[in-house]
Amino acid sequence: MSTRIYALPVEQTQWQVPGGGTTVFDWEYDEGRDRLLSLYEKGKQKQWDGADRLDWSIEVDPNDPMGVPEQSIAIYGSRVWESLGPKDRGVIRHHLTAWQFSQFLHGEQGALICSSKIVHTVPELDAKFYAATQVMDEARHVEVYSRYLREKLELAYPINPGLKALLNDVISDSRWDMTYLGMQVLIEGLALAAFGLIRDMATEPLAKALNAYVMQDEARHVAFGRLALRDYYPQLTQAERDEREEFCTEACHLMQQRFVGEEVWRNLDVDADECIDFMRRSEHFKQFQSHLFSRIMPTLKDIGLFGEKMQATFADMGILGYAGQDIDVLMDEDEKIAGDLDKARIQQVDTAIAVGRFSD
Repeated sequence: MSTRIYALPVEQTQWQVPGGGTTVFDWEYDEGRDRLLSLYEKGKQKQWDGADRLDWSIEVDPNDPMGVPEQSIAIYGSRVWESLGPKDRGVIRHHLTAWQFSQFLHGEQGALICSSKIVHTVPELDAKFYAATQVMDEARHVEVYSRYLREKLELAYPINPGLKALLNDVISDSRWDMTYLGMQVLIEGLALAAFGLIRDMATEPLAKALNAYVMQDEARHVAFGRLALRDYYPQLTQAERDEREEFCTEACHLMQQRFVGEEVWRNLDVDADECIDFMRRSEHFKQFQSHLFSRIMPTLKDIGLFGEKMQATFADMGILGYAGQDIDVLMDEDEKIAGDLDKARIQQVDTAIAVGRFSD
């Protein structure tokens, strides 16, 4: 296997996690919960082929991969940024995008592993049905992010330490609900917000479409986690719910503190400490970090993990205002945007075919 695109040799970054869990067979084949079965039907109908739905012929400029405004760069306005010329700024854009898409890719592989784990550990058959469709979704997401990194950016970064620590906790925990909570609510909730920023800000059409289509799937995954946990958590003791809130609190602080792209700054041999310090003091970056948790908070509230400690955590992070967001409205909007992109794509194909016939 070629390793030329990797920022670090892959043999140095391979990772194995001992996983626990009891495989559960369910012999009750009667119809299950209507909303979960409805989600399963939707999961079957919404399968798509990344090789066909995305236009891989689009050329991507490595010096400005997503076509986002300069002001969106994490160190925009810093001494380091102002000291760089156009060429070096292009290198930073390239590496930041590669780092971000690499974390998406690693997270999607984590979701692939977690969704397959859910199939054999979750007790109810209707949940196994839906989780099976998610396994295919996650395999497709790994495929498209990997292809984008290989073919368009030709650069990939190892997994971020914060994401790695969270995945380690989620995968190694034997309790099926902790797999849901860590992956469907926290990791995928964080990813949804990040995907949405790219979808809404990028002018490069391939990155925009890729993230929009992945979001369409992820919206169903988060809904799946909400449905299952909303039914299950009222059955737990207060001590058990407190334990899960503590896990969420630690995970949110971990992701907020570690997701600053330190690997990029140290790899590029710029003043990494100054860049990280600037980002942590930057109001723009604080707003960006706050937005990353906008999908997580209303979901935690919906499933009943929103006690005093959880609220205090989000208040400390300055993001308590997101608690009132309607997560269903956000998911519907994700579905609509992906559908609109599809309509535009089909219209372009039809126009090209018509023009070709006319030319003949």
